[in-house]
Amino acid sequence: MVSTSSKKVLVVSDSIGETADRMVGAAMTQFNLDSVEVKRYPHVNSKEKVKRLAEEAEQSSSLIAYTIVLEPLRDYLIELTKEKQIEAVDLLQPLLDSMGRAFGAEPKKEPGRMHELNEDYFRRIEAVEFAVKYDDAQDTSGIPKADLVLIGVSRTSKTPLSMYLAHKQFKVANVPLVPEVPPPDELFTISRDKCIGLIISPDKLHDIRKTRLKAMGLREEADYASMDRILEEIEYAENVMKRIGCPVINVSEKAVEETASYILEVLKVERSVQQ
Repeated sequence: MVSTSSKKVLVVSDSIGETADRMVGAAMTQFNLDSVEVKRYPHVNSKEKVKRLAEEAEQSSSLIAYTIVLEPLRDYLIELTKEKQIEAVDLLQPLLDSMGRAFGAEPKKEPGRMHELNEDYFRRIEAVEFAVKYDDAQDTSGIPKADLVLIGVSRTSKTPLSMYLAHKQFKVANVPLVPEVPPPDELFTISRDKCIGLIISPDKLHDIRKTRLKAMGLREEADYASMDRILEEIEYAENVMKRIGCPVINVSEKAVEETASYILEVLKVERSVQQ
């Protein structure tokens, strides 16, 4: 067996190097190379750093595995490794070249794109989990933690809006306003620009609730869908919104996407006024 003492794989990237590190780790499992050290060098963004790494690799007869998308740095690394006869492998460029030829497109050549995508993904998942946990005021402790709190009577699209906004990475809690249930104290302690009141016309709400009862196999004449009850709830909700002093949006004729867009616009205006 060839001696591998002091030998290394230098994992080099102009971003965080996570992609290259995983690829090297996967390849290492195919060998009995316990004595070979893998060292990651992220954010290699200057020729001076590239030069130092090439010198280290030359001294230890090590392999350089790299994912560098910035052309001047990649070309410089290729030049140095050829000059110094260092074994080096580009883990990314061959795939970029093949994809470019196959799809007739040019790569962005921007370091860190994968990391940005991963961060976006995890923020979105976190926001969705938040919306589920703090839906319908199941746990009012989420109100101060939320980026946005939606309030309104039942069937004003609070939950669909919460999920839609969660996919845009907003942590949203929502609170139903019911005359028999006092609103959570937390609603009156958060900044007013974090709260949005959703209102709806009585006739529209009447139709929605009758349809909902029918779908559940219940009598359409139930108190939940009666006009007297609806008027009572709407009046109560509007009074709460006035106490809070929050922006109010009428969702009567709006799709979820339209309401969400309007909410984000309202928040932008509210916050710019306060700054």
